[in-house]
Amino acid sequence: MNMNTNSKEPITPLSTKEGQGSGSAYFNPEIETMTREQIEALQLERLQATVRAEAGITPDDIKTLADVRKLPFTTKQDLRETYPFGMSCVPMKDCVRLHSSSGTTGNPTVILHTKNDLDEWANQVARNLWMVGLRPDDVFQNSSGYGMFTGGLGFQYGAEKLGMLTVPAAAGNSLRQIKFIKDFGTTAIHAVPSYVTRLYEVMKEEGVDPRCDTKLKVLAIGAEPHSEEQRKRIEEMMGVKAYNSFGMSEMCGPGVGFECPEQNGMHFWEDYYIVEIVNPETLEPVPDGEIGELILTTLCREAMPLLRYRTRDLTRVLGRTCPCGRNHVRIDRMKGRSDDMMVLRGVNIFPIQIEKILMQFSELASNYLITLTTDEENDNMTVEVELDRPTDDYKQLQALEKEIRRRLKDEILLTPIVKLVSKGSLPVSEGKAVRVVDKRKVYQ
Repeated sequence: MNMNTNSKEPITPLSTKEGQGSGSAYFNPEIETMTREQIEALQLERLQATVRAEAGITPDDIKTLADVRKLPFTTKQDLRETYPFGMSCVPMKDCVRLHSSSGTTGNPTVILHTKNDLDEWANQVARNLWMVGLRPDDVFQNSSGYGMFTGGLGFQYGAEKLGMLTVPAAAGNSLRQIKFIKDFGTTAIHAVPSYVTRLYEVMKEEGVDPRCDTKLKVLAIGAEPHSEEQRKRIEEMMGVKAYNSFGMSEMCGPGVGFECPEQNGMHFWEDYYIVEIVNPETLEPVPDGEIGELILTTLCREAMPLLRYRTRDLTRVLGRTCPCGRNHVRIDRMKGRSDDMMVLRGVNIFPIQIEKILMQFSELASNYLITLTTDEENDNMTVEVELDRPTDDYKQLQALEKEIRRRLKDEILLTPIVKLVSKGSLPVSEGKAVRVVDKRKVYQ
């Protein structure tokens, strides 16, 4: 469900005093340090201002934040069925950009933006980057795809809003990326986690030590699910802190949530979104700390505001206060997607569970592939993972495979086939990594 705001004035932040001097810990102190009571009052005000009579619901029906549950959910299918511009709430002349999903099956999902939408999006991203210590004298290299993918332009405009020198390197061409990092004095990089590990491998091949030969101090990683173990490995390789980022094109793109220096969950900016966690089957709210599906309602978007959008991402609320001084809700890293879940012999399995185990072995590199097959009507899982370094010790490899199988069985309750392969054997993507290939047959 979307919300028609043609009769409304644009919704703007309470304060536009971003960047209160490089010594401040906050990009927008008035918003970032609001109390829980102030946050919830602002959310209610913005929700009431945005909702217009639809499906028998009027702004007068929204008396508390809990009343958001009176509103119907919006799904990706709603966006596809109204493709391309059926969900627009402003005249097309007021829209200045659109982004869309890849649309590999059926219509892509299209999101329209007004100029104000883009300005607010840039503010969100700048707020995140400022939060982890970046300032106007930093150099920000964006190793993300540009174009319809929101990670490129989203971080680009946010970094510019903060005032940094930006390097729009885009994805791939690792040798050029490394040259830029060294020559331009890059201090921060945005990239998907799997590409950061690839970049490190090329650095090693070129004799570049990121700890000594670069000025890197911050990594922003996101756009693909990754485990805490993968994040720690990236930090050890690159010698800098890696901060988890969450975004999706339906909510603008990157900037929705980001870790603070405490790294105890991602702050979701509640002046822009209402956050709910629900049981993905019953769609009823779950208590804080319990895993469920993330539901988001936009509060400041003009062109295509969305009510109770079902993200399909599975996570949980970690808390609503933080030692960093920000009281915007803290959300755990994504545990996977409800529609990415693999069902194997009646067991529900998420790829990130397998990654978590693999990253515990120092003998393994970061690239892996899960293949599902059917053999005589029985479903099987094969996990191929690259070795970090070559070895001819057959007994050692056998013992390693056995231990990996044992730990995977403890985690997913099934024993997969484990294949250790040499580094560079598995496909490498410059975008989001492909982790699962399902070749199973469907028996009628």
